[in-house]
Amino acid sequence: MIAVLGLLVGVVLGIVFQPDVPLGLEPYLPIAVVAALDAVFGALRAYLDGIFDDKVFVVSFISNVLIASGIVYLGDRLGVGGQLSTGVIVVLGIRIFTNVAAIRRHVFHA
Repeated sequence: MIAVLGLLVGVVLGIVFQPDVPLGLEPYLPIAVVAALDAVFGALRAYLDGIFDDKVFVVSFISNVLIASGIVYLGDRLGVGGQLSTGVIVVLGIRIFTNVAAIRRHVFHA
């Protein structure tokens, strides 16, 4: 529960202060946001399944963002950044939709 509150506080602070992102990091921000959303929806699914662990959530959140950004960075260095970015977005998007479908089944018992 503390992790969810921390996430909400972080979102509110980001909206209020709207920090500037350095130009060098701008390509990685959308990937990091999608990776973070994957962790959030996975945590919500785990909570509804009764297996939520805040430590697992924090590790998943941080590792998702770092790994996804690292893959895109590696792609940029290899000259195929756009292709790897698309791949990361597709994979994380599939995971997000899978988690949302499971959440929907939980909520609507269907």
